[in-house]
Amino acid sequence: MDATDLSSTVSWTMPEDSTHVSIVPHWTRTKEDTNTTSILVSCPMEPKHISIAIVLCMILLLGLLLNIFSVWVFMRRMPKWKPGTILQFHLAVSDAAICPLAPFIMVYFAKGGNWPFGNFMCRLKIALLTTHFYGSILFLTLISVYRYVSVVYHRQDSRLKQKDFVKKLCAGVWLFVLVKGAVCAALIGESTVGNQTVCLNIHQTNNINVYFAMNFIFLIPGFLVPFSISLYCYIRLARSVSTINICHQKGKRIKSKSYKMVAICLVIFGLCFLPMNVVRTMVVVVKKYFSGNCDLLSKVETAYYVSWVLSSANCCLDPLIYCFSSENFTKAVRSSLRKMGVRIQTPQEDSAGRGQQENNVVAHYPTWDITDERT
Repeated sequence: MDATDLSSTVSWTMPEDSTHVSIVPHWTRTKEDTNTTSILVSCPMEPKHISIAIVLCMILLLGLLLNIFSVWVFMRRMPKWKPGTILQFHLAVSDAAICPLAPFIMVYFAKGGNWPFGNFMCRLKIALLTTHFYGSILFLTLISVYRYVSVVYHRQDSRLKQKDFVKKLCAGVWLFVLVKGAVCAALIGESTVGNQTVCLNIHQTNNINVYFAMNFIFLIPGFLVPFSISLYCYIRLARSVSTINICHQKGKRIKSKSYKMVAICLVIFGLCFLPMNVVRTMVVVVKKYFSGNCDLLSKVETAYYVSWVLSSANCCLDPLIYCFSSENFTKAVRSSLRKMGVRIQTPQEDSAGRGQQENNVVAHYPTWDITDERT
C-alpha cells in the first residue's frame, strides 16, 4: 500500500505536547465528548439545493395551519365525538406534532447540512419525525379499518363502534410510537462528519449498522402490514359502496364522497409513505454495501430528501379525509369560516324534491352511511 492509499483509510493526529503520531483507522470512532461522535467519511458531503428546504418548510407551515385549525374544529365545534371523530382527531394531532420542526430544518439546509442546534434538539427532531411518521400510518390504518367495519358490517356490532375501545386503541398507538421515537432518539444523535455537524444524515458512518437494522425492523410492522390492511379495507369498501343506489341525490353524493375518500387515503399511502420506505431501504443498503460509490450515494441521498418532502405532505392531505368522511366536520368547518367572515357558497340541500329523495335511499345502507359519524 502506498502513501496515497494509506491516507485514504487512516487519519493522522498530532498532539500538541508530543511528537507521537496516532493512526485512527477509517472504521474507528473517536469521541470528542459524550454526546457527539467524530467520524471519517469516504465520500464528500454535497450541499442540497435550497429548494428542498423551501418546499419542505412551506408544506410543514401549511400543514401546521391546517391541522391546528382541524384540532380546533374537533375540540370547539364538534362537542359530540363518535369513534371515527376520535381517530381523526388523533391523526390531526400526530400531523401537527411535526410542523414546529420547519424553522430548524430550514436553517439546517440553509447552512449546507450543518446542524447548529445541539445534540438534544437533534434527538428531539428524530423522535418527532419517527412519532409523526409511524403515528400517521397507524391512525390512517385504524381509520380505514373503522370505515370498513362501519360500512361493510354496518348491521353487526363491533368494538370499533365503541368510543371507549377506540380511545384505548389510540392510547396504545401513542404509547407504541412514542417508545419507538424515544428508542430512535437514544440510538441516533448528531455526529461530526469532516468539519460539519450533521443530524440524521446518511453520511453518519458510525450509525450505519443502527440505520440498517432499524430500517428492516420497522419496515414490516411499521409500513407493509398497515398498508396491506388499509389496501384490503378500501378495496372491500369500494366494492360495497358500488352497490349504493345512485338514482337518488343522496346516493350519488355518498358514492362520490366515498370514492374520493378511498382515493385520497390510497394516494397518501402511495405518495407519502411508500417512497420514503423504498428509498430509505435503498439508502441503508447502498451505504452499507456500496459506500465507496460516491455517485450512487449522492443520487440516493437526493432521492431520500425528496421522499422526505413527500412524506411530510401527508400533514396537508389528511384534512381532506376529515372532510370526505364526516359531514359533521364539513358543516363545522363551514360554520367556523362563516363566523370568521369567510363566505362559503354551499349547494342548496333543502329543496323540496331532495328532502323526499334522501328519505328513500336504498334500504341496504342506513341513513348515516359512511359520510356521517353516527355509529
